[in-house]
Amino acid sequence: MAGNTDFREFTLSEEHDALRDAVHQLATDKIAPRAADIDETGEFPWDVYEALRAAGFHAIHIPEEYGGEGGDALAACIVIEEVARACAASSLIPAVNKLGTMPLLVGADEQLLKTYLPKVASGEAMFSYALSEREAGSDAASMKARAVAKDDGWVLNGQKSWISNAGVSKYYTVMVVTDPEKGPKGGISAFVVHDDDPGFSLGTPERKLGIHGSPTREILFDNCWIPGDRIVGEVGTGFQTAMKTLDHTRVTIGAQAVGIAQGALDVASAYVKDRQQFGKPIASFQGIQFMIADMAMKLEAARQLVYVAAAKSERGDPDLTFFGAAAKCFASDMAMEITTDAVQALGGAGYTKDWPVERYMRDAKITQ
Repeated sequence: MAGNTDFREFTLSEEHDALRDAVHQLATDKIAPRAADIDETGEFPWDVYEALRAAGFHAIHIPEEYGGEGGDALAACIVIEEVARACAASSLIPAVNKLGTMPLLVGADEQLLKTYLPKVASGEAMFSYALSEREAGSDAASMKARAVAKDDGWVLNGQKSWISNAGVSKYYTVMVVTDPEKGPKGGISAFVVHDDDPGFSLGTPERKLGIHGSPTREILFDNCWIPGDRIVGEVGTGFQTAMKTLDHTRVTIGAQAVGIAQGALDVASAYVKDRQQFGKPIASFQGIQFMIADMAMKLEAARQLVYVAAAKSERGDPDLTFFGAAAKCFASDMAMEITTDAVQALGGAGYTKDWPVERYMRDAKITQ
């Protein structure tokens, strides 16, 4: 093996460390105090969006040539992780902006990039991603939404489900069938749709277990005409663009899961040091020590896998598909386990909204 194997899967630079410190401070000062209220009201946190935008953390992945910060995939993961540590719903601001614009970054021409990326970089607009339908979730190739060429443009009909930040995003990358005879390999295309396009509308907000501050809705197309220059890449390349997008952005969901788990572990660790039973802190009991140690061990294993996947995303390694999926799967399972253990560590207090661990547990479920 020696000689041609590079074990330097990722390196956290001084810039990454400084970024983490900056995002952590902002999240502690501006986001964490708002997290319970965001969860309770279910309202999109525009004040948090403004704080992230002012710091350049709302879409750190946008390249510098389009007015962005030019952060690499590791930087994007650090931002999402640190924000999720305070509030999972708020972490979907940078995560969904990356998800919505990634199809453009992997498949669009220069004109489309120049049209949309600067608006996201400046904070003028947010971008969402629309692939799933009511009967086409994991089986995305069975989608029914259609686009038919007409008058130098396309007419869209159908619906898309489970669209994160629908209603607050201005732009949507939408995958629809353009040639039903060709199947997914050549019959699906990607388009950019605006929220003010005639024939575009929103469904009723979903009533969800967690991430209440990130709206999730259907988007609907009723003879929605869009100009032809809004296609992402060539006709028929939409499914490939969608799959490439997911390869890169599953990693960010892994980062979100790591952040949620870290937040829960922080609360649990502090609580067991303070909580007294039988005349001493419960942190002195071996059973609690084993629980906290296992939580920390699994969390760090997930973080390392996510960072390796992020580095592969940045390099475009051929095994990204596996590592991106593995990072998301492992980190999300870990987050569910750690947040559940955090509720257990707090005992009855963990089941109340006086403590944030029940929120972390509900929010963690979406990552799975």
